[in-house]
Amino acid sequence: MQTPTQQRQALRFARRSLSPRLQRLHARLLVKRLYKQLWFRRARRVALYWPTDGEIDPRPVLVLPQSRAKRFYLPVLNPLGRGRRLWFARYCPGWPLYLNRFGIPEPGARGQHLVQIRHLDLIILPLVGFDAQCHRLGMGGGFYDRTLEPRRRHPRWRRPRLIGIAHECQRLERIQANPWDVRLDMILTESACY
Repeated sequence: MQTPTQQRQALRFARRSLSPRLQRLHARLLVKRLYKQLWFRRARRVALYWPTDGEIDPRPVLVLPQSRAKRFYLPVLNPLGRGRRLWFARYCPGWPLYLNRFGIPEPGARGQHLVQIRHLDLIILPLVGFDAQCHRLGMGGGFYDRTLEPRRRHPRWRRPRLIGIAHECQRLERIQANPWDVRLDMILTESACY
């Protein structure tokens, strides 16, 4: 049996091995599947992420004509520099981005454009691996786990809705959840909904 580190390495290799053409196709199929969901159409404040390392790309949703009434946010490292928590900064296509200490683009606009998770309707999360029970294997840094801790402590809260997205090749038979893990509400791939 593989350790979580070995699983992460194998799954990251699998998603990076997808051709650019297949990556774009998966992103288009995913966005179509996402937009069919009523909860997505109703959401007004939506956080997503800037893809890196072969992650499936959620950005096509930014330019859908149906998305004009939505406000989109990207994760930013804690602006106070303490703890491994994320905040979310407002983002519109074309706004300037800056690389954080991990080389991931973040919006430059902060101040009133910065929100915590309780102000979001929906968070679209990246993941390295997942199972059909909506458990998520992340990169291992714990940023999302710490950020989503209020949802773990208050499982009846329905906001924000947590949707993981991934390539189907990232699905595992079973992930052993840790006590600090937050189970997602749904996981979408280019070909299925879990």
